[in-house]
Amino acid sequence: MAGDDGTTIVLVRHATTAATGKRLGGWTPGVHLDEAGVAQAESAAQRLATAAVAAVYSSPLERTQDTARIIARPHQLRVRTRRGLGEVDYGDWTDKPLGQLRRRKLWAVIQATPSRVTFPGGESIRGAQARAGDATESLADQHPGETIVCVSHADVIKAVVAHHLGMPLDAFQRLVISPASITVLHLPVGHAPGLLTINDTGVAGPPLPRRSDP
Repeated sequence: MAGDDGTTIVLVRHATTAATGKRLGGWTPGVHLDEAGVAQAESAAQRLATAAVAAVYSSPLERTQDTARIIARPHQLRVRTRRGLGEVDYGDWTDKPLGQLRRRKLWAVIQATPSRVTFPGGESIRGAQARAGDATESLADQHPGETIVCVSHADVIKAVVAHHLGMPLDAFQRLVISPASITVLHLPVGHAPGLLTINDTGVAGPPLPRRSDP
């Protein structure tokens, strides 16, 4: 990774809230981490504490901001907000129980061919991928040769990985992104992007350049 002026992007999914796994949160405001989520975020922060992180970016939503602040603390960095890293706009599906949504015909399309889906009253998955891909490409341009953290959401992280690896969007549901997990992409200059690790929830942490403490 060193010496190619490429950017290493550490994608972190926000930690759990009381609604995680129960409701389709989307852009629901005022949703913060639960007690377990705080512990997950602290674990992720510990795994990234020795990495040479130059900046921490986050989706605007509270659950990502909470996670990002915990991760930024060991590096004494402020969290910078980027709307492009925000969750898919699920429109009329926002904050609906997942059990209810799984019974709708559109659910099967989302799982099989997400590239064809636009959420009622909301955003298309293609559109979400495009703006999140644009956001990470822009941040890579701003941080040549550096490592940055981007705290976002499961579907957005999956879409970003698919974008940078040239995967069809219809394959992105095969990726698994757990709460507070760490996924690392390296975007070298003049070469194809590489996936260094995905969905890391372990104690040792991902393989990243270490910072030099004064």
